[in-house]
Amino acid sequence: MKLDGRIAIITGGGSGIGHEAARLFADEGAVVIVADRDAAAAERVAAELTARGARAEAATVDVAREAEVAALIGATAGRHGRLDILVNNAGYGIAGTVVDTSEADWDALMAVNVKGVFFGCKHAVQVMERQGGGVIVNTASAVATVGILNRAAYVASKGAVAALTRAVALDHVGAKVRVNCVAPGTIESPYFAQILAGPDGPELRRGLEMRQAMERLGQPIEVAKAILFLASDDSSFCTGTMLVVDGGWTAR
Repeated sequence: MKLDGRIAIITGGGSGIGHEAARLFADEGAVVIVADRDAAAAERVAAELTARGARAEAATVDVAREAEVAALIGATAGRHGRLDILVNNAGYGIAGTVVDTSEADWDALMAVNVKGVFFGCKHAVQVMERQGGGVIVNTASAVATVGILNRAAYVASKGAVAALTRAVALDHVGAKVRVNCVAPGTIESPYFAQILAGPDGPELRRGLEMRQAMERLGQPIEVAKAILFLASDDSSFCTGTMLVVDGGWTAR
């Protein structure tokens, strides 16, 4: 019970990595607030966890809107008296080079992937400082350290998440707020399921598998376990850290 009694918010908790992290956190004794823009998905995951005997709540939030993030964090801290863990996991990707990417698409992606993390850190840090500490885990990506083709906006956004993680960690280390990020490789997720659904899916999948040294896609649970490590006292000497979980992709 590594998180026994701790209050944790997981954004993007309605599917993929966030869903698996919510399960792990619940199994380790946390009170889990499953936050997602998709209200039905958040409700489904919260109901699943409750049925397993866990303490879970659903919340609807668009992380690109500061007022909604502030309200989520404020309501959670008000209801439970504290906020111990925030996992800034919500995010998405789009295809395109800088030439192909429209300003509107760039802004929309940055609003979720970067501003969403900024808003979460901004409001969680204030609660955590008042209570004497806390932990924030952000979801970056292996592409924060290596480039990939035709994903300019996504690569830029995840590089920003990694850099922001380091900055927030250093700014608030004195208040006992630890801030780290996980950097997944290519993970079997609803996002990639859509990409691989077309006629070229098998060939594309093999290409994605082969760019990782283990020659397979990662599973959401494998990233969720890394998030649990960073959120728990097992990582008590880690702050400003990027934990890469990429099947050996960036080792090449």
